[in-house]
Amino acid sequence: MSESEALPGRRPFAAGMLWLVALLVLVPLALHFAGSGYAFRVATTVGVFAILAVSLNLITGTTGLLSLGHAAFYGIGAYAAALTATVWDWPFYVTLPFAGIVTALAGILLALPTMRLVSIYFAVATLGLGEIIHVTLLNWVGLTRGPMGIAAIPGIAIPGLFGVSNVTTYLVVAGALAVATFAIHRFTYSYYGNALRALREDDQCAEAMGLDIVRLKIEVFGIACFFAGVAGALWAHTTGYISPNDFRFGESIQILAMIVVGGLGSVPGAILGATILIVLPEVLRPIGDYRMIVVGAVMFASILFLPRGLLGEMPTLAFVRRQFSGALPSMARLGLR
Repeated sequence: MSESEALPGRRPFAAGMLWLVALLVLVPLALHFAGSGYAFRVATTVGVFAILAVSLNLITGTTGLLSLGHAAFYGIGAYAAALTATVWDWPFYVTLPFAGIVTALAGILLALPTMRLVSIYFAVATLGLGEIIHVTLLNWVGLTRGPMGIAAIPGIAIPGLFGVSNVTTYLVVAGALAVATFAIHRFTYSYYGNALRALREDDQCAEAMGLDIVRLKIEVFGIACFFAGVAGALWAHTTGYISPNDFRFGESIQILAMIVVGGLGSVPGAILGATILIVLPEVLRPIGDYRMIVVGAVMFASILFLPRGLLGEMPTLAFVRRQFSGALPSMARLGLR
């Protein structure tokens, strides 16, 4: 028996490394040789929205809490990074975690009163929170500059190593996406993720089994808001300008559509959905306004014929089980069980 057959549990690690190499090496090389700054711009936008999609997927797809205000927390992260970078000259590698922490704390504090709500009541509450945050960003002129927004946000650079460039920006966004995907994947496909799915299927039954459902909701909301804040900080540093119009209700619906098209509860599905709904309108740009009709038709067809999404949760869970199940007999032979 070969070593690879004796330790089939290495297959998920090898697959993950291949995806990481493609994300951090092959894609930027292809974009660099294409010689198009526009292609880099689209790729970084995909990365930012993929982080937003996988974070919302943890709330809505895995835990079953329909959140309609995710773009507002994304906005909190963007403004936290923009203000600290422009007022206090903080570098991006400080503003990113700071924005995530601020957004997580804000998300937990603002969402605490809604944690005992379920179903449509929770959705309406998060919609109200999102509108409150948007109106605050729009009218708190002394801090956020209101509708004028914040300009001249410094780009992503590492002093002494890498200056501001398309490649540097893409690599940082791709690295953040890899970290976010790994972390949320670990949360989703674990005993903790099983508890979240139990909460999604029947919260009263989960509570009767001894799960602290309010604590679980608070933790999930904090984790998801942290990564939404990081995505907002990346958006601020990559665009150089933000305004309250970037974080309206329509953005929340777009992020929600990404995880529905990709597959609720599926981390790969969330990334695929974000890629399709960002890249497809850009590819169809030559047909003008008709492109949104095509995008809408694709979304409608995907939901009609693939109600579980392109990469639904059940096929993804089955794939993970197949990958890891082969490791169990090997662990027994090695005396690890």
